[in-house]
Amino acid sequence: MKFLKITPVLLLFAVLLSSCSSVRVASDFDREADFTNYGTYAFFKPGIDKAEISDLDKKRILRAIETEMQKKGFTKSEDPDLLVSIFTKTNENINIYNNVYPYWGYGWGWNPWYWGSGFNTVSSTSEGTLYIDLIDSADKELVWQGMGTAALAREVNKKQERINEIVSKIMEKYPPGMEK
Repeated sequence: MKFLKITPVLLLFAVLLSSCSSVRVASDFDREADFTNYGTYAFFKPGIDKAEISDLDKKRILRAIETEMQKKGFTKSEDPDLLVSIFTKTNENINIYNNVYPYWGYGWGWNPWYWGSGFNTVSSTSEGTLYIDLIDSADKELVWQGMGTAALAREVNKKQERINEIVSKIMEKYPPGMEK
């Protein structure tokens, strides 16, 4: 009997925990591009400089991209096949939960000192979207774009871990047709 009381609580906790850490990803690519020709990369400084985030977060993102590119067999080069650029957007989501009681102080359990409509709960979360663009260096044309949207870490010591997770999920979509 005790098991039946605890199980729903554990399931709810697991759902909440997994929903907080999810990263929604998507990608698009040029169907004419031959992705087997790309083996080297460099960061596209003009594009990265336009990203409206702190320099520290830019460094975190670039480190995570470097790690993922190396895992995929790419090497950093002065004469690259691909240029890597980033773009970011952030949204502040404010959630208001209006908890209204179905009664206004009359009826069973009436209390003359209570007259109200319940209570409200307000919470806010920051959600960020990271775009990773891979540009053919010879043609200067976008050949692949990955996008990931997720809740952002507020604690400084968890930022790199969260950024690594977001970049890793985005880069799972590269090369096209080879997703896990």
